[in-house]
Amino acid sequence: MTEIKSLTIEELKNALADMGEKPFRAGQIFKWLHQGVESFEEMSNLSKDLRARLAERFVLTVPQVVRRQVSQVDGTVKYLWRLRDGDCVESVLMHYEHGVSVCVSTQVGCRMGCRFCASGLNGLKRHLSAGEILDEILFMQKDSGEAVSNIVLMGTGEPLDNYDNVLRFLHLVSCPEGVNIGQPEMSIVNAKKI
Repeated sequence: MTEIKSLTIEELKNALADMGEKPFRAGQIFKWLHQGVESFEEMSNLSKDLRARLAERFVLTVPQVVRRQVSQVDGTVKYLWRLRDGDCVESVLMHYEHGVSVCVSTQVGCRMGCRFCASGLNGLKRHLSAGEILDEILFMQKDSGEAVSNIVLMGTGEPLDNYDNVLRFLHLVSCPEGVNIGQPEMSIVNAKKI
């Protein structure tokens, strides 16, 4: 089954056309996905039949919070997420004068072997999909009640080692119909350049 949150609006339109649905449904579904719905049943402006067919055809990823640590010093929130296959990654939400910044993971583990970093101690297990990277943003916003204004890709893993999924994530998160974070508000930290 296809992971629905990794699809662009155009890809979603094509998938819905194959299901006999009108193109405008893609915008409705995309908006729901980017609000962090946890099931297709929450998409209340879709028919029950369409919601059931979406559930049969697509996977809707929802990470679970394993641990949430809040700094007593500055309110920074560190999340440990369990993904649908049981793997875990970390994300961090930080408050600044200019807004809310987050640091997200792009891989489970890392193969770079940098001496200063614990992410690669067990090597690379797998790449995160674009939808799984997006989930970190969506569910930090949902948990905190705050809109993310800046993104740094430097959590677990080496972002440019997961190039295709990172590019897809950047497209999805900057989409005006979704989270709509502009690309100037995003940074990729490459360990090889540190």
